[in-house]
Amino acid sequence: MKDTIIALLEEALSALQQQGELPQDIAPTIKVDPTKDKAHGDFATNLALMLAKPAGKKPRELAEALVAALPASPAVSKTEIAGPGFINFFAATDALAQVVSTILDTGDAYGRCLDGKGEKVQVEFVSANPTGPLHVGHGRGAAIGDSLCRLLEATGYDVTREFYYNDAGAQISNLARSVQSRAKGLTPDDPSWPADGYRGDYIRDVAESYLAGETVHADDRHVTGAADPDDLDAIRDFAVAYLRREQDLDLKAFGVAFDVYFLESSLYEEAKVESTVNTLIEGGHTYEQDGALWLRTTDFGDDKDRVMRKQDGGYTYFLPDVAYHLDKWQRGFTQVINEQGADHHSTVTRVRAGLQALEAGIPKGWPDYVLHQMVLVTRSGVEVKLSKRAGSYVTLRDLIDEVGRDATRYFLAARRADSQLTFDIDLARSQSNDNPVYYIQYAHARVCSVLRKAAAEDRDFQHDLALANLSLLETDQEKALMNRLARYPEVVRIAAGNREPQQVAQYLQDLAADFHTCYNAVKVMVDDDAQRNARLALGIATRQVIRNGLDLLGVSAPEEM
Repeated sequence: MKDTIIALLEEALSALQQQGELPQDIAPTIKVDPTKDKAHGDFATNLALMLAKPAGKKPRELAEALVAALPASPAVSKTEIAGPGFINFFAATDALAQVVSTILDTGDAYGRCLDGKGEKVQVEFVSANPTGPLHVGHGRGAAIGDSLCRLLEATGYDVTREFYYNDAGAQISNLARSVQSRAKGLTPDDPSWPADGYRGDYIRDVAESYLAGETVHADDRHVTGAADPDDLDAIRDFAVAYLRREQDLDLKAFGVAFDVYFLESSLYEEAKVESTVNTLIEGGHTYEQDGALWLRTTDFGDDKDRVMRKQDGGYTYFLPDVAYHLDKWQRGFTQVINEQGADHHSTVTRVRAGLQALEAGIPKGWPDYVLHQMVLVTRSGVEVKLSKRAGSYVTLRDLIDEVGRDATRYFLAARRADSQLTFDIDLARSQSNDNPVYYIQYAHARVCSVLRKAAAEDRDFQHDLALANLSLLETDQEKALMNRLARYPEVVRIAAGNREPQQVAQYLQDLAADFHTCYNAVKVMVDDDAQRNARLALGIATRQVIRNGLDLLGVSAPEEM
């Protein structure tokens, strides 16, 4: 309907230009939006206000000319001019109801498109250090990142999901020493416990498994515990593999899978970090100062130059990040999106600067970033801070065990990534209209219930009869619901383009509200066959869109609740 109105306005503009009423060089982007008050029609445009000045006319005068030039269309029952020059469009019931037929015909494909034209996109998300269970911040990254991948796939992109393991560096050394201490019988309360050691119960579990000589399977490797508490290298390898497996299990419970697991250690083993350093030196973008090697990142937009190699010969964190992203580029990913925590904000500029300094043809502003803010978990209005297993934070598995996968995924993806999120456990567990995921799923289940009732009464849905009588869907509540259904494809496009899965979550809440309002106001199981089947068709279309939208968020659509 929206596209139809835009096309009509384009024809009206062209007619006025041919008549000399508007300048020939005007080529505006026509904006048509749903109205908030149905008394003002279904859609409205401010086109006359936008063009009044270049046209040399008063907005309302131009609005009248545009309306007069509009071609006749069976899709529009009437138009009105409101206020200083807004044009309101009232959709004809027959045209509006065609969305029901479209949804029934396209099913799971409704809302999907080919805008991406198969372009390769790599999305890196979660990328947790293999030093402990995934925390709720990782969970938010997983929910947003996976939903973003689903959105991109729904809009025609070829998506690769990637997890980057920081399996090298100081934190891994701290992990190995912590497990070794446990293996030697120490506890975190012991004075000789490593100062930066990890203290959660999971460290004890790793040590016990290592001493028992167990074998762990983690993606690309199988590691058997050497059972020697003095072999720190063996402990390190085993602990990393053990915790990679644990994180994989957490993600599996969350319904998230990856195509590629990339190890930071491989950058060193394959000399990619060293090669990156040499390229930067050869390019003349480095200098030595105070015994350290610096990169002139200020030449590429950074606020200060950055150390690449420290005085002790070790590399700073941003250098392997540059090498890693060069590897992404060389793998053919012209579009890369990193979904990370807000604490990575400071790395964005320096990584991009480092990539520019390589002079490898990488565009400025590459890669893209989606950064999420922290998650505050509450129960009974009080912050929940600790997990016995993790020792110092709430784990993703804690939330899944408390409220289930669906509520966890929905709540973690339903707010803008750059806004802080309060995860209310009590709300997520509640079976009430205040719980948005329950409210949405209940709308889906409600349609299923009606269809079961129809079948039980030997009044099964008749597809052809329904499609022949969609014009009977003429109450305000039915029209509002059909309008909402018609907006879904645009919501998917915008959410994918803006990297904002929460737009789908908000849309589903609005759709569920429109459905429940319609269901409570309009009786479905009437005696008239034509009316009943038309209303059943509207319910089935709503169920389909809810299922399609929930799938983009990785949330199930139950048939009974």
